[in-house]
Order: sequence, then structure tokens, then C-alpha cells
Amino acid sequence: MYNLTIAELVRGLQSKAFSSVELTQHFLDRIAALNPDYNAVITVTADQALKAAIAADKRLAAGGAPALCGVPILHKDIFCTKGVRTSCGSKMLDNFIPPYNATVVENFEQAGAVVLGKTNMDEFAMGSSNETSFYGPVKNPWSTDCVPGGSSGGSAAAVAARLAPAATATDTGGSIRQPAALCGITGLKPTYGRVSRWGMIAFASSLDQAGPMARTAEDCALLLSCMASLDDKDSTSIDHKIDDYSASLNNSIKGLKIGVPSEYFSEGLDKGTEQAVRQALSDLEAQGAELVDISLPNSGLSVPAYYVIAPAEASANLSRFDGVKYGYRCEDPKDLQDLYSRTRAEGFGEEVQRRILIGTYCLSAGYYQAYYGKAQQVRQLIRQDFTQAFEQVDVILGPTCPSPAFKFGSKGDDPVAMYLEDIYTIATNLAGLPGMSVPCGMVDNKPVGLQIIGNYFDEALMLNVAHQYQQVTHWHNLAPEGIA
Repeated sequence: MYNLTIAELVRGLQSKAFSSVELTQHFLDRIAALNPDYNAVITVTADQALKAAIAADKRLAAGGAPALCGVPILHKDIFCTKGVRTSCGSKMLDNFIPPYNATVVENFEQAGAVVLGKTNMDEFAMGSSNETSFYGPVKNPWSTDCVPGGSSGGSAAAVAARLAPAATATDTGGSIRQPAALCGITGLKPTYGRVSRWGMIAFASSLDQAGPMARTAEDCALLLSCMASLDDKDSTSIDHKIDDYSASLNNSIKGLKIGVPSEYFSEGLDKGTEQAVRQALSDLEAQGAELVDISLPNSGLSVPAYYVIAPAEASANLSRFDGVKYGYRCEDPKDLQDLYSRTRAEGFGEEVQRRILIGTYCLSAGYYQAYYGKAQQVRQLIRQDFTQAFEQVDVILGPTCPSPAFKFGSKGDDPVAMYLEDIYTIATNLAGLPGMSVPCGMVDNKPVGLQIIGNYFDEALMLNVAHQYQQVTHWHNLAPEGIA
């Protein structure tokens, strides 16, 4: 059962080929047996999952159940889950048990999906390698001496290792697409505001967006249909028609104009990765799509702009963790100042502290306009580049990452080198655009990702392109050695 896609599991459940209880127990057994090798899941909710599976089987037997009823999933540990620890990968929240569900969690609960547990992640979603988690690094199932990507590395590794057929994730600067690429799965970041952020612990409020991870574009379409919703509890939720993301998957892409940015194929791109991506472009061209050379002239400024804006917003968002209201508190503080300083020094890891310091500096009097204000102006230029590009093309394609998965510790001493791992993904967050990554090849026995960027609320078109690509390729069906 672990090799079936979500679409296949849905059909199996509805035809009663197996029950949700059988399916849930199957994946719980796999987590128990294999997770120690990968450290992808940090909280397992076996009792709750089996109860939910029993309820799902009753809904299925009664008829008229939602598509995802009875399907097991995992949630990234950034989504608040009622009565279940939600740590955000940090010592600061190791003891935090929310009294409510995030909207994303609630949507899946209403749909009858079965939650198996919570996945590991970079602390407060800050990282590109899943090495900053308080619970230890996640290992890439394709090569356990390599990183799975971050910050949603736990979700990506869990899906790649077939510990669950799908997982939720979040993307602030590439944290869905980059780990999806490095782990050989499909991951989608929707348009900003398409999926509610309520109950999702904030890193950078103007950039964070939740999305699905699964093996195929078809599966991501089913998941996004559940996740997408207008939410009056989230002031950034946008009232825009929600498409039937599965309806257009089989549309022909003949005549589709695909933009190929010259900036995404320049110095710094691994040669093997470039070859795999260009072959993917040729595969789509063979299906009738038209390749159009375009330029995104300000894309080189996306990394410096992001690493001013994101830390600045993180500095503001993480100020709430002070040892007073909830979360970690230092022992025997001498006074209030000591409580604040020691709680934050002991509760936050090195990368989180680094970004808080950078962000606080950028927001300080005398520097706000020079740094944060200027970065926002650059952000507008990046957005304008995409707007002009989409006047010529329907979608934009290129590499997701500059290279395949790298070894643990190889970039830990150089934060800038680590930040450059997101060089092709950050611009879409700054612009608020949707993007996704699909497997498109292998380099040194490690997966390579093809990034698809769409115009605002064009998730259905992106999924159509991805699905049509996956109909003529096999990369999404590959599994790490010993998994399948």
C-alpha cells in the first residue's frame, strides 16, 4: 500500500479494497520501523490516528464522504494541532500544546483525513538543510549522509521514504520546493493568500505560505483542493475563486508558452542539474509547448532583499517568545531582564538568533529606510519583472536548486553559501507568486527538481503542466534504494 499514490488510495478506499484502519496501521508500522533511520517524524499520534481512521471508515460506508476521507497524512510541526505538541523544531516550544487547530489542520480534519503525526523541520522554518532542528537533522532517504533540504525537510523525507503518502509544508523562501527537489518528490507553494496562515507559527508574515507535498502533481491537486480556503481569521487570506485543481490536469499543453529565464542558467548552476532541466524543457516542447527566452533582470537581487525582509519580520514575530506567556522559560531568573535574555538565549538556536539580530538591526532607528525600506523597493522591482514576463508567457520554468543534495556540515560554517541554495526560489515568495517543483532527473544518484512558476492564482495551470510532464517521464515514480 505504501507505493500507492493518494489518487490510488482514494480509489482503493472508495472501492473497499482496504479500510482506512488497515491503511493507517500500515503507515504507523512503517514509521515505527523506518523513521529512526531518517528522523523525519518527531511526534507520532497513533491513538488519535486510529480513532480518526475508524470514524473515516464509517463515513465511507455511509457514502458521500469527501475525497480525502480515510487518507493518512503528516503535518509539518509548524501547524498548531489541538492537544498535540507543536514545537516548530525549537527548544522554545518543546512543551507547547495548542488548544486549537490551525485552519489547514481543521480543513483536513473536516475532510476526514487521518493525521499520523508531526514532521521535523528547521527551527522556526529558518534553514535550507534541516540541520537547525532542536530534534536533530533529518536524513535524506536517497543518501543518508546528505541533507533533505529545508525547512520542510521532515515532510519531504517522510514522503520520499513512503512513511506517509503526503505531508503539509510551508514555504517562506523555497522551503517546500527545495526539499521536494532534493528528495525527489512533488511540492507546491500556492499564491500568497491562497491558503490560510491562521494557526501556522509565523516566521516572515509577508512571505510564509502553506502548501502540499506528495509524489505526483495529481496528488498535490487533491491536497490543494482541501487546503485552499478563504479564512476570516487570517487578514492576508484572499477572496478569490478556488479552482477544481484536478479538473484541468489532462488538458493539452500544445501551444503553451514556457518562459526560460537566462538568469536561471548562468554561473553557479551544476552542469548535471542544468542538463536534466534542459531535457525536461525538451520533453515539454515535444508535447507542443513553445519555449520562449525571457529575462528576469532583478532576480540576482532576490537573495539580499529576502535576507533583509525575512529576518526583519522574524525579529518582530519571535519577540513574543519571552518566557512569560508560554513556551520555554529559563530557571531561577534574577529579574525580568534576566528572564527575557536567558530564556531567548537558551531557547533559540544559533541560526534563529542570527536572523533575529540581523532583523532587529535592519529595523532599528537610523537603519530602517536604508535596509528594510530599500529591500521593499527591490521587492517591487522583482515583482515587476514577473509581471512583464507573464505578458509574454504562460508559465516560467527552470531549476529548483543549483545542485543536488549536499552533505551534512558542508555549508554550516558559511551562512551565505547556505542562503544561496534558495537563489532560484526566493523571488516567487517576494512576488507572492505560486511555484512548484517536480522531479526531472538524477545526478550522482540524487534527485533533481524542475521548478514551475505560475502567474497569480494559476495553480491549476502549473499542476496541468506538471501532470503532463509526469505522464511522459518516470522520475516521480523512483524511490530510494531499499524503500520500494
